Amino acid sequence: MTVDVALGWAIDLLAVLLLALGLKGLSKVRSARSANGLAALAMGLAVLGLLIQSPLTAAAWLWIAIGTALGGLAGLLTAQRVPMTAMPETVALFNGCGGMASLLVALGVALFQEPGGLVEAISIVVSVFVGAITFSGSVVAMGKLQGWIGTPGWTQGQVRHGLNIALAVAALVAAIALPGNPAGEALWILVGASTLLGIGVTLSIGGADMPVVISLLNSYSGVAAAAAGFVVGSPLLIVAGAMVGAAGLILTQVMCTAMNRSLLNVLFGGALGASAGGHVGGGGDEAGYTRITSCSAEECALALEGAERVVFVPGYGLAVAQAQHALRELAKLLEAKGAEVSYAIHPVAGRMPGHMNVLLAEADVPYEQLAEMDTINPEFPRTDVVIVLGANDVVNPDAKNDPASPLYGMPVLEVDRSRQVFVVKRSLGAGYAGIRNALFELPQTAMVFGDAKAVLQSLVTELRSAA
Repeated sequence: MTVDVALGWAIDLLAVLLLALGLKGLSKVRSARSANGLAALAMGLAVLGLLIQSPLTAAAWLWIAIGTALGGLAGLLTAQRVPMTAMPETVALFNGCGGMASLLVALGVALFQEPGGLVEAISIVVSVFVGAITFSGSVVAMGKLQGWIGTPGWTQGQVRHGLNIALAVAALVAAIALPGNPAGEALWILVGASTLLGIGVTLSIGGADMPVVISLLNSYSGVAAAAAGFVVGSPLLIVAGAMVGAAGLILTQVMCTAMNRSLLNVLFGGALGASAGGHVGGGGDEAGYTRITSCSAEECALALEGAERVVFVPGYGLAVAQAQHALRELAKLLEAKGAEVSYAIHPVAGRMPGHMNVLLAEADVPYEQLAEMDTINPEFPRTDVVIVLGANDVVNPDAKNDPASPLYGMPVLEVDRSRQVFVVKRSLGAGYAGIRNALFELPQTAMVFGDAKAVLQSLVTELRSAA
């Protein structure tokens, strides 16, 4: 073993250890920032280790430098400019970039090198197949979350199953033929069939289920990366891909459980929320409500003044309004008056798991005050006031009470059991699922119409003036 190879392997081992520590640290809000830095350092070391072991020409170094500069600049600009509300779309785009990277690596080896054996040939097949599906599926997912792509009517019938099965069969046939002729027609058939399969499967899924799809595609990107690791002989890429793949599958299962749906139902059973054209957070039928009670911010503030226990339920509307800092300011006022404050976090609140946690962490909300659904639900009967901020489906009591509801069986935050509920929304528009919310018509519920940030600032003003 040469010195360069030994040094490269030592750097790879260090990178694997740092990556494991980084992923472990991401499980806690307090350590997430430093853990993310560790993971980034690990990936940088992995690239360095691979370059040390690879004899490269001056032209190759130039292309690597250009690619690194362009990619780093794109990442920097994205991190600075993308708002928190667009984070799910960004995650989908990054998943797609990961899939495309794995696909290109496999294509490069298949076209310009001779595969070293059966394991490498199989790895090329997996990397191409999963990478292409991840890329095209992620692009569609991003487009649907952005509202650029709807859910065509034909994708809700049996036609889509026939097309997807035909594409899967074509990909399978090409995959079987590929090891015998890595640079032949089978390679391009596999790329084309896999790319179209990713589009076909994702296009039929509605906006309500898109967070689950993004999580699954994240897992796919890990699988593709692990396969690419076998192709190029990178231990860290294999380990990192395996970790991402496993974590993505676990997260997908958690989200499916929170929505009371199986993964097969999400992928093949029709699109929840597809009636909204895949546009998340559709308008809904406001005329369907008959017993709505509305109130002003002043009336809501009066109820808060006498409350001993207050629970906030943040939703996507809070993120859109960028109201997390106003919420924290209101919570501090209530705590100064002796009220017990907590935040109820549903597993699929917002557009992806952890969305609300990160949003509230931006406003320095104590992590101890964030309560998961199973913890907070038994506490609602003794809660004086619940303020729902832009959440919808995750507080709909029909999920418990109406077997005919599309949400029936989905675990929800049981805010209807509390003494008084104020729902802050711009309108009576529907949420992800595109259905009416029975909570809005309950006798203990009052709607406070308006932008979440403006309403919270009005509540702060009213409470301060009453002090």
